[in-house]
Amino acid sequence: MIHLNIGSNLDSKHRTKLSNITTSINLLKKSKIKIKKVSNLYETPSYPNRSFPKFLNIGLVVIYKNDYFDLLKKIKLIEKKLGRIKTKKNDPRVIDIDIIDFKNEIKNTKELILPHPKCHLRNFVLFPILQIDPSWLHPILRKNAQYLINNLSQKSRIEITRLQKNVNIQI
Repeated sequence: MIHLNIGSNLDSKHRTKLSNITTSINLLKKSKIKIKKVSNLYETPSYPNRSFPKFLNIGLVVIYKNDYFDLLKKIKLIEKKLGRIKTKKNDPRVIDIDIIDFKNEIKNTKELILPHPKCHLRNFVLFPILQIDPSWLHPILRKNAQYLINNLSQKSRIEITRLQKNVNIQI
């Protein structure tokens, strides 16, 4: 299984945060990435600077036949197409697509670290995974999402909101 997480905390020139996420999923589909499962949207404060706009995040389970590096290239093209501009770390962004887990592979290259190095610490990654793939195990820690959520701080567990609205896509 391949897990992706998509987030947005900035409206773009012609789109809202929600439509940034929806458009990115549609572009993934056009790039021959098969969407298997999509979580609800989750809203969280911006980290570490809470004065920035709140994030919307969504988790995906996808199927992709090529390697993780090819997937990363496609993701970077989609981010660029949607207007992502690399600025300071943790600054607001129109779109952010992360590879959380690529078929349980463990990699550490200058382009990509797999699994995502902070995925086990992020509520906006773990809650969507728990929703769409409760049997998922972190490839290194060998712990499931519920266990990892239970080990988050109380604050981190309560400052995430599962929204009733969702992206409007066909899978």
